[in-house]
Amino acid sequence: MTVKCISPIDGSVYAERPTLSADEAKKAVARAQAAQADWAARPLQERIDLVLSAVAKVGEMNDQIVTELAWQMGRPVRYGGEFGGFNERAQYMAQIAQDSLAPMVVEDSDTFRRMIKRVPHGVVLVVAPWNYPFMTAINTIAPALIAGNTVVLKHAAQTLLVGERLAEAFHAAGVPEEVFMNVFLDHQTTTDLIAARAFGFVNFTGSVAGGKAMEHAAAGTFTGVGLELGGKDPGYVMENADLDAAVDTLMDGAMFNSGQCCCGIERIYVHESLFDAFVEKATALVSTYKLGNPLDAETTIGPMAQVRFADGVRSQIAEAVAAGAKTHIDPALFPNDGGAYLMPQILTNVTHDMRVMREESFGPVVGIMPVKSDAEAIALMNDCDYGLTVSLWTPDVERAEAIADQLETGTVFMNRADYLDPALCWTGCKDTGRGGGLSVIGFHNLTRPKSYHMKKVTN
Repeated sequence: MTVKCISPIDGSVYAERPTLSADEAKKAVARAQAAQADWAARPLQERIDLVLSAVAKVGEMNDQIVTELAWQMGRPVRYGGEFGGFNERAQYMAQIAQDSLAPMVVEDSDTFRRMIKRVPHGVVLVVAPWNYPFMTAINTIAPALIAGNTVVLKHAAQTLLVGERLAEAFHAAGVPEEVFMNVFLDHQTTTDLIAARAFGFVNFTGSVAGGKAMEHAAAGTFTGVGLELGGKDPGYVMENADLDAAVDTLMDGAMFNSGQCCCGIERIYVHESLFDAFVEKATALVSTYKLGNPLDAETTIGPMAQVRFADGVRSQIAEAVAAGAKTHIDPALFPNDGGAYLMPQILTNVTHDMRVMREESFGPVVGIMPVKSDAEAIALMNDCDYGLTVSLWTPDVERAEAIADQLETGTVFMNRADYLDPALCWTGCKDTGRGGGLSVIGFHNLTRPKSYHMKKVTN
């Protein structure tokens, strides 16, 4: 069997790789298991230095990577790739590693030494997605390796070159091949390995259906599973918001990467006093976008990763319009619309009875509704199966925090959106999944506590 990357640029096969057989996969994981103890025995600073050296080598490849990403998943080259966020996250996790992984000493007296150490799980399987393929992968790879785990990376077929680039960088930096390996696996082999307790921990970023499959595979094994799944993230623009800033940030959050972001803005609630002005400004801004070949420097919005993804969003929009929604973006401005190339769209006259306001779109469309009060906005924001991020717009910090306390979500932003702060736990609730990445909590999730209760011999 092979995995293929079909380029959204022109529908061609951009890359193709054979998958490992079941026996080859077992042997690869066995090598990672055998290498783990020696890796964990290395000094922490040595592991940190090796990871940071690998990160720097990824930066040296960036020009090549930017073009490869355009071919693989359609992001315009004008945005320069992901190295900024990739590096920021790895650097932060390296910075906090000593403190995060230090023993928690309860007592060290003449009588007792009592403490809790953080010890690695063993082999960590990272199943990474295609939409932000470097940044999502490093969220787990860097802290997992720093903490003393070995890592097996299974990347998405849509971005299958990313795993190879990461492996190239880590091995060139001096990380042994058995400590960090990139593998191509089919779904059944992956399932069988998890079910056979081949891994100490599994981190999956992807769809809700994929997350359920991971949980089913791990059932009864007691293997820890971190799930970072979908989102239907809302923005709430209050009557005292900076309107221009809200429009600029929320529209970027909705449309960047062709809307293919788990924490992208997919629904917006605007106080009725600002509603008309918000829609007018948002429409004017989105109407300036340039849909086209991502290799063209003038392109601001590229194709979606696959034609079927674009068709799914088209279906949501068509259903909403048939039910009374109003479109605001003129199709004449986007002559390249078709296939994987999907023009952006803003909808009003939407309700939560419509799929476009209820199910994840993962595309360049956003619905906007007027609200009369904070209570109405809170109810609408919570009326969702997902809980990843929320973006609140007001200069009033206390009001925003009071609203945030009532929201069912993983992260609350005020006056910003669609950003992952590595000092804060990246987490979610409801169908967005469970667990948490980055921050000190990310280290804790990639290790287990081990207690030491040592009674000293006294004369």
